[in-house]
Amino acid sequence: MPEPETESTPLSPETKAARAGSFGGAASLYERYRPGPPTAAVDWVLPERVRMVVDLGAGTGALTRLLVGRAEEVVAVEPDDRMRAVVAEAVPGARAVAGRGEAIPLPDGSVDAVLASSSWHWMDTVPTLLEVARVLVPGGTLAAMWSGPDPDSGLIAQAQALLRGEGAGDAAGAGIDAQSQAALSAAISDQNNLISALEIPTGAPFDQPEQTVITWDVALNADELIGLLGTFSWVILMEEEARERLFDTARRVLRDMLGVSGDVTVDIGYRADVFKARRQG
Repeated sequence: MPEPETESTPLSPETKAARAGSFGGAASLYERYRPGPPTAAVDWVLPERVRMVVDLGAGTGALTRLLVGRAEEVVAVEPDDRMRAVVAEAVPGARAVAGRGEAIPLPDGSVDAVLASSSWHWMDTVPTLLEVARVLVPGGTLAAMWSGPDPDSGLIAQAQALLRGEGAGDAAGAGIDAQSQAALSAAISDQNNLISALEIPTGAPFDQPEQTVITWDVALNADELIGLLGTFSWVILMEEEARERLFDTARRVLRDMLGVSGDVTVDIGYRADVFKARRQG
């Protein structure tokens, strides 16, 4: 099975491209199990209605939905045909177009705000910054946000501790082998490994970004937690047998070590790291 990269082993260009392109193959799962950013994040980025806003790397439109009604025109820019088809059907109030961070199909100075939700890290930073600056009006807003389960909260932290052999519970006693423990532990922390900051290099025409952090809880049952796990890029790219083995391990940890099975739900702590920067000029 492929080993997930950690913060100490950055993604190679080939792996990054493969993982970035993997989500279209799980578009329906992504739509069902990946929650979008909280409304509070969009309120902070866009406190007032604007003329045109872009959701960059829109995926299946979790953020796009929240932008409808906040602008006269909402444009969802998404490179994957399968993901774009979902957002076009699910969010008829937005215009879904083919494009990517480095090539946004809009005129110069035509956009008031560009937002990227859990997609900025897949883009080539400097070319994307220059392209966003091209389409933004002077004083326009660039925002990047990452949202997902908080690995330091509640059940997520408890599961990590159990898999490391800390605290009550015994992963080996629950029939979970060392390789499965390591794979599941990596899967739990995978979301956090991809979270990064919006960094503005010298010469890019943006002010240095502001940041806010928003936390909230989402009640999920075992099936929903497994469904969420299945939307992570390196899990999508697994061979089917290895992926099913990982899901089986996760179910056993949830049932035998954490008491989550059937219709039982547990509050999962979520966190959104939100950055915004003003276009100079």
